[in-house]
Amino acid sequence: MRLVSPTCLVYRRGVSIMNVKPLRCSAVAVATLIVCVAPSAHIGAQDLVIPTGRLMFRASSLEFRPDATFALQSVLDGFGEVHLTGTWKQASGRVELSGFKIVSGLELLQAVSVPLDGCENTGQYRFEVSGKQLRLSVIADACGPRGLFLDKTRWAPSGEPNPGPPRTVRRTMFNAAARLPPAGDGSAAWPSFRGRQAAGSADGQQLPDRWNVESGENILWRTKIPGLAHSSPIVWGNRLFVTSAISSRGGATFKIGNYDGGDPSDDTSSQKWVLYALDTVSGRIAWQQTAHEGQPRDKRHVKSTYASATPATDGRVVVAWFGSQGLHAYTVEGTPLWKVDLGRISVGAAGAASVEWGPASSPVIWDGLVIVQVDTHDDSFLLALSAETGEQVWKTERDEIPSWSTPTVVTTANGAELVVNGGSFARGYDPRTGTERWRVATGSGMTTPTPIGAAGLSIVSSGGIGSARPMVAVRQGGDGAQAWQLKGRGPFTATPLAYRGLLYVLANNGVLDAYDVQTGAEIYRARVPESGSGFSASPVTADGKLYLSNEDGAIIIVAADRTFRHVATNQMGEPIMATPALSGGAMFVRTASSVFAIGRKP
Repeated sequence: MRLVSPTCLVYRRGVSIMNVKPLRCSAVAVATLIVCVAPSAHIGAQDLVIPTGRLMFRASSLEFRPDATFALQSVLDGFGEVHLTGTWKQASGRVELSGFKIVSGLELLQAVSVPLDGCENTGQYRFEVSGKQLRLSVIADACGPRGLFLDKTRWAPSGEPNPGPPRTVRRTMFNAAARLPPAGDGSAAWPSFRGRQAAGSADGQQLPDRWNVESGENILWRTKIPGLAHSSPIVWGNRLFVTSAISSRGGATFKIGNYDGGDPSDDTSSQKWVLYALDTVSGRIAWQQTAHEGQPRDKRHVKSTYASATPATDGRVVVAWFGSQGLHAYTVEGTPLWKVDLGRISVGAAGAASVEWGPASSPVIWDGLVIVQVDTHDDSFLLALSAETGEQVWKTERDEIPSWSTPTVVTTANGAELVVNGGSFARGYDPRTGTERWRVATGSGMTTPTPIGAAGLSIVSSGGIGSARPMVAVRQGGDGAQAWQLKGRGPFTATPLAYRGLLYVLANNGVLDAYDVQTGAEIYRARVPESGSGFSASPVTADGKLYLSNEDGAIIIVAADRTFRHVATNQMGEPIMATPALSGGAMFVRTASSVFAIGRKP
């Protein structure tokens, strides 16, 4: 498809340890940008001096002492602390570290499979001093803990500014004259991750309790989708949208179930990032667009993919976010509209900037705005763009650690409220302006579940291992007053589900909790049968039944009631990491290689 006279706008801002076992440019299709930053207080390499005294990087501390010893106390948010000591020596723009000793935290390092061999050897790091800020990057170090906690880090005295590198947001408009189609009937739409307001509920589907992939019983259609992706399908009218990242290296995979360590995948091959539109009746691919092609700018976790963010649509525009590869918008008919390059999105374990697991937060569209949550190693912010043009409407900086949660706009008695989860705080914002209205400390450390709304409450949760694993119910439309809070019950990955007065919380290991949504009182706790390798997909519900998709590819049906009752289990034949969509009498299930439509056959 021909691209015409694009316009670019530039904006500028001033290990898994998931498991313990307006500036105009020339009219060219790709905008070229030079970022100007204020002169920094860098000193020549020969004059650099390692600053002594206690320095901070988030909650971690580092001290280079005058007696040539150093002490590092690293806080892995959501997991625990590690205290290391040793000796240091400065040499022409680098620092040499030796004499390594683990004072505390050995069990944590072993639990997350950090290699300890080689720590008797000297490690070398480049250092850079800018004002009161110290930046370190590894040259060579065989010692796993030192590299984990020091590489790509920045340190400053407590209370002093400690900014990451400047970030540039660059917009390219492909077709300013494109006419957007009407939205059409969206009454049965499932427009973004977990449906409207991430509720995960759509009654009136009348789904069968039994289906069979091999015989075709109650399988309406199956469509193969190449590549790897954990993004979930979305639906508007007769169109289903889903994304994928197609590796140029054959046999690219991801891991399911328990795993040791938090290493990133070794798949850094060239990829194609693709958005597909399928016909919901036949499963036919109506159109597909390659949003980007090239080498990934970030890394992904061994259990993740390069297309883990779910697209979003308002029936006119469909938006796909591929992390460091940009945010891409099309009409629902497949015409390219705009793209926005947000720069490199480096997301991983807070407190260990060298650890990259890749982004997964999904965009949402509300009242003509595309809203994204960007919490990275370098910076954190919310960004609202015009759905039609990609122009920036507002941007709100956040003091947060990396996260994978998707924001939710909930409807309250006092109007719309943007609820955003975070490793340090859950927050409420005005979705029109980005103004923060309230915040509640959570202490979760690692944040993946999406906030939901129910019974006048906004419910936020997290389940980082070793953290408080909080669930907090905040009264909507106010100042952040809490209705109730639970500790030790938050889910790690799956978003909770509120339905008919109950709140269902699914743990990765298959423990299903039910609570009274208004009080937080426990109704039951049960082990889901046939949990297999565990659960990453979030539960959905329709017509009094819960649908729980495990990683091995089984969909377990459970009664949505005050007592636990297993209804049926159906096998899909391949792993499921994505959350199903419900629309038009069908459940759309994305497996490792396909999209299925499940429903009653006439």
